[in-house]
Amino acid sequence: MPRFSKSSLFSSDIAIDLGTTNTLVYVRGRGVVINEPSVVAVNDKTHQMVAVGREAKSMLGKTPGHIRVVRPLAHGVISDFEVTEELLTYLINKAQGGRVRLFGPRVVIGVPTGVTNVQSRAVRDAAKNAGAREAIILEEPVAGAIGAKLPVSEAVGTMVLDIGGGTTDIAVISLKGMVASRSSHVAGDRFNENIIDFVRSEFKLGIGERTAEDVKIAIGTVVPLPETLSRSVRGRDYATGLPREIVLTDAHIREAITPSLDALMDAMKEVIEVTPPELLSDILQQGVTVFGGGALLRGLPQILAKMLGVPVRVAADPLSAVVRGAGIVTEDPGSYEDFFIDEEDILSEA
Repeated sequence: MPRFSKSSLFSSDIAIDLGTTNTLVYVRGRGVVINEPSVVAVNDKTHQMVAVGREAKSMLGKTPGHIRVVRPLAHGVISDFEVTEELLTYLINKAQGGRVRLFGPRVVIGVPTGVTNVQSRAVRDAAKNAGAREAIILEEPVAGAIGAKLPVSEAVGTMVLDIGGGTTDIAVISLKGMVASRSSHVAGDRFNENIIDFVRSEFKLGIGERTAEDVKIAIGTVVPLPETLSRSVRGRDYATGLPREIVLTDAHIREAITPSLDALMDAMKEVIEVTPPELLSDILQQGVTVFGGGALLRGLPQILAKMLGVPVRVAADPLSAVVRGAGIVTEDPGSYEDFFIDEEDILSEA
């Protein structure tokens, strides 16, 4: 008997890409309806949630002592269970338009590849406590491949690279299964840390994470460009303790993030080394598909193609590939059941 009945199609199913940096929500039949930073502001005096998403992010570094601005996910997994539960409750209610439902939605949630049983169960429990009647856990590289319309169900080797904020997931997929995979903490947040460290070392200036991210987006590149990109940056001078302004260029950003890019290349090579030769032949022909926020880094496809010797393309709308793929799963979950992280396995192995 099939696990999913036709009657379930009439429920308000939701897909969530629960990311370290941003969380996206897809509602079946409506598409992507929410794209908010994964940030929550909490009042420690009242233990109440003050703000979520963009509003909370705007408070970073500007709050009084009794208000904490929290990123409840670290490296794509829950680091603060209670705040994550609050975040999911807010997102699920907002996605449903605030209407009270007799039965909660079935929720498909993307998680990084290689998460532990405890981490998977934490995500599932948080979703159920937030009002989901059923929580389906799907690994993000698979969800992104589905969202990019890649042939994940066929006997063809498909290689994907999902560069998020907290993790980068690398996977080779064939016949509804991951043949080889690797998760790395070299991702968008690591690039931000590289920029902060570089500015401290080279200019003796202290800048925050938000400033580093803005600079990365504005002028970040991994290959030289015909015209120099530059951006003014303000921070605290370590010598005087006073504010100071400098100008960073794309060359500075390249120098800052090069060690992390090298580590990312090594991780991709490790996955390729354990991939069966027949599937490697497919990858040489079909290439690698990149999605996630890191896919927008200027010149990344060119440098990957040069170093790996395979074609590299960026998925259409790379930021939403994972949630779109999870959304496709909500339309016909029975067709993708082989990809799910099974709840019974989690409970038996924990």
